[in-house]
Amino acid sequence: MANNVLTHTLSEPFCGETAAKIDIHTGTGNLMVDGLTGGEPVLASGTLEYLEKQGLPTRSVDRSSGQATLTLKAIGGLKAIGGVRSWLRFPWAACNGATQWHIHLNPNVPSDITACSGGGNVKLNLAGMAVTRLSADTGGGNMDVVLPDHAADLNVTARTGGGNVTVEIGRGLAGSSALDATSGAGNVVVRLPDGLAARIYATSGMGKVIVDSRFSSIDKYTYQSPDYDTAANRVEVTAKSGAGNVSVTTR
Repeated sequence: MANNVLTHTLSEPFCGETAAKIDIHTGTGNLMVDGLTGGEPVLASGTLEYLEKQGLPTRSVDRSSGQATLTLKAIGGLKAIGGVRSWLRFPWAACNGATQWHIHLNPNVPSDITACSGGGNVKLNLAGMAVTRLSADTGGGNMDVVLPDHAADLNVTARTGGGNVTVEIGRGLAGSSALDATSGAGNVVVRLPDGLAARIYATSGMGKVIVDSRFSSIDKYTYQSPDYDTAANRVEVTAKSGAGNVSVTTR
């Protein structure tokens, strides 16, 4: 059978849900996620490319008590070495996936998002959306995440085995939030809004660590804003790389 790249059109209707759990597994392809802009009455839409010999991606949806759980998964899964997925890769081995998934989510539905690729690039532009939690992972591609303004009590994980990680935290963050941005070997960049209280744990095995001067050094790896312990709105940041540079800046 030919290994042609085919495209499936996704359109999952909105049925009045007040919360959503979105679970996306692209196999080894690239992934882009953003918010719907046209006001369409759908929970999610987009295009999912797949290799003809692997077959159409699977889709399942469960609706219960006002919550929708939408799962999208590429057939074939993740590549493994010796039966176990290899997580650490070097930057020059970072992948650009053979397929592209571009998914648009309803920005008005608070969403718990899991986004995984075995090795492709992952770009999540969640500006203007309602997000309650994010877990994003790729085996070797680059990770680029923009978080929404005015989010509350966010728990975010953004990890790659070998590519670069960039995470921008939105303005007006409320409550206590946590971010873990990690690369096995690439550069890690975290951008914080000016004035947000933060405690930062930043390390690199071989690269440089650069943390904005408004954060005081507590110990070899930990930095903190003066008001962190008493601030009602704050974030705890873990930024790590095995070999690349780690940078935490204020914008």
